[in-house]
Amino acid sequence: MKNLLLTFGIILLLAACQEKNPDIDYTDWSHYGGPEDGSRYSSLAQITKENVANLEVAWTYNTGDATERSQIQCQPIVVDGLLYGSTPKLNVFALDAATGQEVWRFDPFQILGGENSWAGTNRGVSYWEEGDDKRILFGAGNWLMAVDALTGEPIPSFGDGGKVDLRKGLDTEREDFLIVANAPGVVYKDLLIIGMRLSEGLDAAPGHIRAYNIKTGKREWIFHTIPQEGEAGYETWDPNTIKQIGGANNWAGMSLDQQRGIVYVPTGSATYDFWGGYRTGDNLYSNSLLALNAETGERIWHFQAVHHDVWDRDFPANPNLIRIQKDGKWIDAVAQISKQGMTYVFDRQTGEPVWPIVETPVMQSTLPGEVTAPTQPIPTLPEPFMKMTFQEGDILNLKPEWEADIRSQLTNTLMGDTWLPPNADQPIVLFPGMDGGGEWGGASFDPTTQTLYVNANQIPWIIEMTANANFENVGQAVYTNYCGNCHGLELKGNPPAIPSLLGLKEKYSPDSLDLLLRKGRGAMPAFDYISNENRAVLVDYLLGKAEIQTDKKELESDNSQLYPRYYMNGYKKLVTKGGLYGSNPPWGLLTAIDMKSGKKKWQVTLGEIDSLSAQGFAPTGTENYGGPVATAGGILFIAATKDEKIRAFDKETGALLWEAKLPASGHATPAVYEKNGKQYLVIACGGGKGTKSGDAYVAFALPD
Repeated sequence: MKNLLLTFGIILLLAACQEKNPDIDYTDWSHYGGPEDGSRYSSLAQITKENVANLEVAWTYNTGDATERSQIQCQPIVVDGLLYGSTPKLNVFALDAATGQEVWRFDPFQILGGENSWAGTNRGVSYWEEGDDKRILFGAGNWLMAVDALTGEPIPSFGDGGKVDLRKGLDTEREDFLIVANAPGVVYKDLLIIGMRLSEGLDAAPGHIRAYNIKTGKREWIFHTIPQEGEAGYETWDPNTIKQIGGANNWAGMSLDQQRGIVYVPTGSATYDFWGGYRTGDNLYSNSLLALNAETGERIWHFQAVHHDVWDRDFPANPNLIRIQKDGKWIDAVAQISKQGMTYVFDRQTGEPVWPIVETPVMQSTLPGEVTAPTQPIPTLPEPFMKMTFQEGDILNLKPEWEADIRSQLTNTLMGDTWLPPNADQPIVLFPGMDGGGEWGGASFDPTTQTLYVNANQIPWIIEMTANANFENVGQAVYTNYCGNCHGLELKGNPPAIPSLLGLKEKYSPDSLDLLLRKGRGAMPAFDYISNENRAVLVDYLLGKAEIQTDKKELESDNSQLYPRYYMNGYKKLVTKGGLYGSNPPWGLLTAIDMKSGKKKWQVTLGEIDSLSAQGFAPTGTENYGGPVATAGGILFIAATKDEKIRAFDKETGALLWEAKLPASGHATPAVYEKNGKQYLVIACGGGKGTKSGDAYVAFALPD
């Protein structure tokens, strides 16, 4: 009888383990986010809490092509002992994952003919195989490309000689859009499902989601994130202008449930981001989490997190596919982090919220022509992973002179509410800021403890609106539409991340500036897609030559393009003259959330500013870009911070266990894998975001 009970108990235990651990290989790192579910979790346990302090550099791969303000945002993948990633100039490479020795390297401009020297950023590549046919698929600017995974040679049968132009096949009359395939697509059978980064002005493409045949490059399906007439959601737009609105795109990546054949796609805001007078309504499917049939592209369910967005509240990262036990019941769920510092959790199959989400009344816009949504959906749980408002007591007060500096900038500024809309007469403090909150590095989920780990920026930004009626010439209108969001209406930029454009006539001739605009450089996109006439006007304006007066209505009709009645005057953080953030620290956070209860387990400061530590201030945290990786060894690895370090934390307590200096900031998510019996941790050290640029991938391992 005793043996029978013991056997029965073992069966129950095995059943429970099977319930907790679906058939996913968590030693695998062949997808964006690592394993098949993109969880950013590794079951490798050679590196433990006890020995992590012994980690040392195993190899370094210098790409050799960093430029001023370049970045590497790539999380590499590892397949059959080869590590695949991209360089600052978006060459794609394969390395021996144990030694870092280059196996092959492919420059996409070999087959692009040098027609576009700017390709933006690349956050990773996708892998597909069928028998001996093994392919790497990746984005370079507006091109989707396929190369042989073993040789790096282009696949001639894919599209046009190994490439597909993503500007085509959008079901639009126009094809002259700014498009950047920055996040890797997901592979379902013979399909690559992919999104894109777009312009944030009213010249933007619609952000439709597309699936391409991996063998041929043919478009197999499209989902219209801005619905066409007769499609569900069309009624949430102004029918008179809907064809001229862009955005609602997936730039953050997506996640795939292979077993169910469902792809989960987070989308961003519709254009223009900060004044939506031309898009009256809730604007489906912007700012939404879409569950689509991966085979056909048909919508299964959706959830919109921000109705009629005027805050640039894009969903910033691909969601986590999680399996949690709530109230004694196992739930296959999808968890989506947000820039707002909140996490939305749904049943994967039905879209039913795991915890209630309440439509809550919010402040309304007073901008002329603007009609914001009366309510916004707020999740009751999980708990927010950062502060939700910036108030009087949050103003930086580490030193009296810093406090006085910030207060002087806030004398006419509105603050204190997450949903405070942009205002015609007064700037507002946007908190969390435009980079989040949560950002593109995403979250890590540990399936063994049902814990979600997420890093966040806790930094205030300023939104200041300017009436379009005040513009005096065509050059200013063209500049504002294409350049104003980043460089500001006064051309001052936000150095060092965004340079000033004042004094360009001392550095450029009309021809050399036109070349720069057409080719792009660093984080600045190529503007080869705008008309020669508009680019000539822009060059004259930037060189101080534009004095052409115009009537705005005439300008709009001549260009058949809408221009907002109000523009945002540049991306601006609230900072002191010395560059310190205008809120009290911590400015960077790392949080563990128990997804069984939705409650925070712990929260610690992420990052350090050495100059402040030297003055006796505790570590304040820093801006951070890139995500965490949890492991079965009890560790949470993360770089991300602007202090050029990578760190290991105790995943149960948040205690710091180890840190190492990097050659440049690791604004990416690490990869964790094993080769020849040894566990490796690799991080791309590309810098950028206001720090020095780098060109290296650095691998860490325990000594032999």
